[in-house]
Amino acid sequence: MIQVEGLTRRFDLPGGGEVLAVDAVSFRVGTGEVYGLLGPNGAGKTTTLRMLLGLLQPTAGWATVAGFRSDQQPDEVKRRVGLVSATAGLYPHLSVREMLLFFADLYGCDAGQAGAELDKLAELLGLDELLRRRGTTLSMGQKQRVNLARALIHRPPVLLLDEPTLGLDIFGSQVVAEFITHLREEGKAVILTTHRLDEAERLCDRFGLLHRGRLVSEGTLAQLRAETGCEGLVDMFFKLARTGPALRRATRPRDEAATDGLAE
Repeated sequence: MIQVEGLTRRFDLPGGGEVLAVDAVSFRVGTGEVYGLLGPNGAGKTTTLRMLLGLLQPTAGWATVAGFRSDQQPDEVKRRVGLVSATAGLYPHLSVREMLLFFADLYGCDAGQAGAELDKLAELLGLDELLRRRGTTLSMGQKQRVNLARALIHRPPVLLLDEPTLGLDIFGSQVVAEFITHLREEGKAVILTTHRLDEAERLCDRFGLLHRGRLVSEGTLAQLRAETGCEGLVDMFFKLARTGPALRRATRPRDEAATDGLAE
């Protein structure tokens, strides 16, 4: 469903020079699979997702979603992807119902299909009591539930979840976890980025560990444990980065101002 081959992105720096944000990254994600794309700040996670979506042209390499190349057919890719991001906002003066139906219309869903899907998502995510409320009145957890519904309203086969639990409490995080389980059961291909590594261990089927723009290791949790001799993902990152100081250097912002935050 998702194929990434040699994806690379360089950014020019003010005054000359460049930063290599993503360095020849390759991986695949199948239907019904949750793939954890993990790494510290500046590892290249968000940049990889933006190239996969067709929002950012790669310097080299390519990515496909359901057979469509993101650099050549970005509109076809977007039709097949739902994006959930911690930074996504809601229209403050639209009701939740109006907003979800608006996005369904943007994706070309007919009114009957959109209404049926809205009812299904409202039950799944507990939105019934929120449908008449305007975006400006919602709490952070409620807004994230609406974002989850917005990502699924056009029934995409692929979901990209970029830090979906950022800023949520334990109850909001549990809603996201149950949502991911639902996606797996529906046969969606899912990429999850998160800094909550304990959460990733519980939710993901396979993992790709990014360090300074490179995919340093990939596999199931059992495979990564066998490779590293470490029990948890935190210890794995330290070991794969070879030394603690090397990893600490990697977690510092890498010219984030110059790259406008794209190298995260």
